[in-house]
Amino acid sequence: MPIIVDKDKKRKDIALSVRSLLLEKGIKKLSITDIVKKAGISRGSIYDYFETKEDIVFEIIMNDVLEFQNSLAKKFSSSTKTREKVLYFYDFVLSSDEKTVQERNVYKEYLSVCFTSKNEKMTIFNNECTSLLKVILTSMIQEGIDKNELKENSIKLINGLLAIEKGFLVLLWTENREIKEELIEFVNTLFDLIQKEKK
Repeated sequence: MPIIVDKDKKRKDIALSVRSLLLEKGIKKLSITDIVKKAGISRGSIYDYFETKEDIVFEIIMNDVLEFQNSLAKKFSSSTKTREKVLYFYDFVLSSDEKTVQERNVYKEYLSVCFTSKNEKMTIFNNECTSLLKVILTSMIQEGIDKNELKENSIKLINGLLAIEKGFLVLLWTENREIKEELIEFVNTLFDLIQKEKK
């Protein structure tokens, strides 16, 4: 009887097995040889799961986004204020722990590849990630509106809130300056404006 392989699970397992290698080497220096060696599979079989090394990077990044989404359920209680949730949403920008810094560096490299190549797969993948993050942020803001914590029109800020994260990352990378306090001040000022006044 032939062994049935769950291709989606195997794909995820391969990607996650090389995650630390990606963080260590970066996208540009990561080779297919490195990947097959680390994943413990043959060079020929890697192409049964991924067309390019960028596809492996997509899988890793998407897994990170999904893990982040799942962590939100554990992180907050029903009494957690929306302001605190949004600050946590920006943790990728705000955190200075080593793992997050490595992830940001990989993301910076990933963006540089996006800017310098016309790769339709990357565009599609970027749209998928943005859609997922938009769902997360929309859920946070809508819950704040439903709890009568935020003004109704706060929902119109979603696209801007998503863009702000990328903007602050660009400031961090291009001006090499500390942006943590600026981003926290921005979020606090914004929430002072969109919170409903307590009666």
